[in-house]
Formats: sequence, structure tokens, C-alpha cells
Amino acid sequence: MLRLKPALARVLRTLSRRLGRRGGTTLPGRVLLRLDSGTIATLGKRLERGSVVVSATNGKTTTSGMLAAVLESAGTQVVHNRAGSNMNWGVATALLDAGSSPGQVGLFEVDEAWLAPVARDLDPSLILLANLFRDQLDRYGELELLADRWAELVAQRDGQSSFVLNADDPLVADLGRERANVTYFGVEDRSHSLEALEHASDSKRCRNCGHDYVYDAVYLGHLGRYRCPNCGRERPQPDVVAERVVLRGMAGSDVELRTPAGPLSLRLPLPGLYNVYNALAAAAAGLTLGASAKHVRAGLEETAAVFGRVETIPVAGRDVSILLVKNPAGANEVLRTLTLEEGSLDLWLALNDRIADGRDVSWIWDADFELLRGRVRHATCSGTRAEEMALRLKYAGLDAPIDVERDLGRSLDHAVADGNGAPLYALPTYTALLELRDLLADRGVARRWSD
Repeated sequence: MLRLKPALARVLRTLSRRLGRRGGTTLPGRVLLRLDSGTIATLGKRLERGSVVVSATNGKTTTSGMLAAVLESAGTQVVHNRAGSNMNWGVATALLDAGSSPGQVGLFEVDEAWLAPVARDLDPSLILLANLFRDQLDRYGELELLADRWAELVAQRDGQSSFVLNADDPLVADLGRERANVTYFGVEDRSHSLEALEHASDSKRCRNCGHDYVYDAVYLGHLGRYRCPNCGRERPQPDVVAERVVLRGMAGSDVELRTPAGPLSLRLPLPGLYNVYNALAAAAAGLTLGASAKHVRAGLEETAAVFGRVETIPVAGRDVSILLVKNPAGANEVLRTLTLEEGSLDLWLALNDRIADGRDVSWIWDADFELLRGRVRHATCSGTRAEEMALRLKYAGLDAPIDVERDLGRSLDHAVADGNGAPLYALPTYTALLELRDLLADRGVARRWSD
């Protein structure tokens, strides 16, 4: 019976892939867990080199992809939920490949709310926690609740797992204080510091005493160099550091790292300071797992964009660059990246309020769309809340024409056609991204991505 359950799930995965456009990442795992709630623990034991879990509000799919590339560059066989299905059923589906060859390591990105139960089942050798931002309040609740759950997990795993943590995120850095086997990563290039904390910043007070932090540098949201003037708690000294960062817009960035393995120069193909943080996290985890600096460089420099995470696709003769936006911190970094591009911008924005997006879309009023004032030639707003996105752009002071069309297909056709060969920048929320993927696949524009 133990062998029959995974065999059934593999058949379901194959059928799902053949019958639909999705990658068969959800149904097999759901069936497995319904048949046996201990599936993840059972299959996880088949991984000869154990498992690694990665969680974050922003960037966990890209960070996991980067780390997978690093490990594979080092010759490691990786079992990975590559499609980004990061609930427990997505992990269970990925584990169908556990034990198929010797020397495998499991690498699983895990939804923030699912981290604790999945980690308890997997017994991971390493836990990478990259950031915590406000996201889907109607699902996750306040950040402090998630931080408390993560703190409980880290306390339980102390001495059993190694931890890779973001020193620049106060909520995440606090998890490693007085814990064993902690590696911190962070940015120390002050040329990228903002003038002050953004109004949408999430973690402004010390969890130890409640006093407001003082920031010497602010890099992204509430990430930066901080200290508490009341109790003295401050940012830990990172082990893996971005000492110099040159952002090249959508072309990527050049990064100089200081690591325990020595200095490391990278030319990252993915844009934005947020992807520098993703690369730092992957580099720190890769080095902790035994990869060499050579393998870290090779993996990071060869990382391809995940669909929707700054992937550029030709559509009807026009390049469409797709950048997922789903909360204020992530949206602001996308907007800053766009400001580095030359000339006027054409935008297609799709705002949905489905369950996976969060019903509450008020976050768009905390995102700094004002950064695009005077930079936009034309904007098209789509999705279930298209009108609200258009209103937000109006209040941001965009004086460009703004079209509103809820239907994603019609709005995309119009946006693609209304151009002079310049790139179109598509900014969808999560479910709009999935709809866009399926729309493009139906039209034969691009490959059929897995979910």
C-alpha cells in the first residue's frame, strides 16, 4: 500500500499535465495527503541529503530557483517544487520524485503560513527566511502573528537545523538571536539608501522593548541598518554582504559580495535591489550547504527568470516584460526598477481581488505609484478592480491616457497594439498573472507554464 499511493499520485500528475495547461502540481499532492496525512514526512525520508525550506513574503520563488541553480552547478540532484506551488500539497507533489536517484537534496519554497507544519514534517537541515512584509491581511493577519509563528518554529528547530536569515529585516533577524548555526546576509552599499522609511514600511518598532527603531540606512521597505536607542538591540553583522551594487534597470545588476569563502563578483541577470537580496539569500544558503564560491557565481549568473518575475516574452511582435506586484514593498521595488529605464513607459496593470490575491486591495494606496509621474506614455488597467487601479494612477498624478478594460484578453490586445515597438511593462497581481499565463498559452504565444 505504501508504494501504491505515490504510484497513484504519479498517474494523476501525468494525466493532469496531459489534459490541461497546468503542471499537475496540486491535485496529486492533495490526493496523497488525503490518503495519508504523514506523506510529507514519509517521502521526505527518501532524500539522501535531507531537505531545505525557503520562506518569505516576497521573492521565495526566485530565491529558491537561484539556490537550486547554485546546488545543481555543484552537481547536486535537487528535488524542488519549481513551479511555485508552495502549500503542503505542492511540497507533497514535488516529493513524488524523492528517492528516484542517489544523493538528492530537497529544496522547497513554502508559503509563510504553511512553514511551521511543513518544516515539522520535513525535518529540514536548513531553513532560509528572507523577509516578512505586509501581504494579504485578510488571510495572514498582522505581521506580528506570522513573526510569532516563525519564532516558535525557530526555537523548536534550534540545534537541529541551520538558519539563513536576513540581517536587514528586524522581524527576521530577531529570530536568530541566541540561536545556534545562524548565517546572516545583508546589504551595505549606502548609495542605495532611501532618504527615510517609506510610509508603508511595516516593521518600525523593536520587538524587544517596543521603542521605535532608528535607521542609519533604509534599502527596501523596512529593510536596512537599524538600532534601538532604548534597549540597544541592533542589526546583526551579516556574514554574506553586498558591499557594492550597480543597478542596470531591467538588464540586471552588478554586485560585489563579501563572503566567508572570499570576495565574489556577480553580474545578475535579474533586475532590482530586491533580486540582489534574493541572490544574497541564495548565496548564503549555498555556501552553508557546502557549495563553493565558483558554484555560487555560476548558479546565480545563469538563473533564468521565473514566469511573472521579470520575464520578457514577445507578444504579437512586441516585448512584454511581466513583473508580479502583490504588496506595497514589492510594488515599490518594481516601480523603482522601471524608473531606471530610458524614455516613456507603456504599462498594463491588472488588479484582481480573488482569494489568492487578498480581497482587500487597499495596499495599492500605499504603493508609491507617484514614482512614475511624468514617465508614462500610456497605461491600460484591467482585472476585477481595474477602475480602482485607474483611480490610483490618477491620484498619483500620471497625466498619460489611462484606459480601463476589465477583460484581460481585450485589454492586453489593446495595450500591445498601442505602441511603437517599445517594451510593454505588465504589472499583474497573482491571480491576474495566472490568467495571463493561460491566455498566452492558449494563443500559442509562449510555453505552457506549470502552476
